[in-house]
Amino acid sequence: MTQARPMRADARRNYARLLEAAAEAFAEHGEGASLDDIAKRAGVGSGTLYRHFPTRQALLEAAYLDRIEALAARADELGGELPPGEAVTAWLEELCVGTLQVRGMKALLGSAVTDGAAEAVTGCGTRMKAAATGLVEAARREGTLREDVDPIDLLRLAHGVATASELARGDGEVIHRYVTLLTEGLRPAR
Repeated sequence: MTQARPMRADARRNYARLLEAAAEAFAEHGEGASLDDIAKRAGVGSGTLYRHFPTRQALLEAAYLDRIEALAARADELGGELPPGEAVTAWLEELCVGTLQVRGMKALLGSAVTDGAAEAVTGCGTRMKAAATGLVEAARREGTLREDVDPIDLLRLAHGVATASELARGDGEVIHRYVTLLTEGLRPAR
């Protein structure tokens, strides 16, 4: 088994500069920010960018890894603090707000869950699906979530709520309203 060689110091610096430049560019221009501009901002050539990040998706994921991890960790925290049904609702709201606060996150979440099967198709999607799984399973056991709701459904619905809120030029109140409407439909019939 061959082990990957550690990155040289200059490669680590380039990688860090690319991530910083990408976060700035995505914040300014969204997920469609020019990759050539990102490379220029980082002071490297396009080849260096593509060596580290072969696709736009890979760069988006790397730039937002900390935010994805924080949202996933928040699911675990809420699962430990609140009853399962309430934890699902609270996390959906936080996920929607987080998705709208950071340009490019909605596209990242959307691309993470667009596969026709019930699988997450990116690293971001895998991490977010794992976070959603714990909440969904606990809420199902509690009887506050329909049995036919999958974790990927929850992520796709969060993307839909974020999109609807954005279209309504909404704030936290609009997100809360839409999540409430959504979660009422996710509850089992009594």
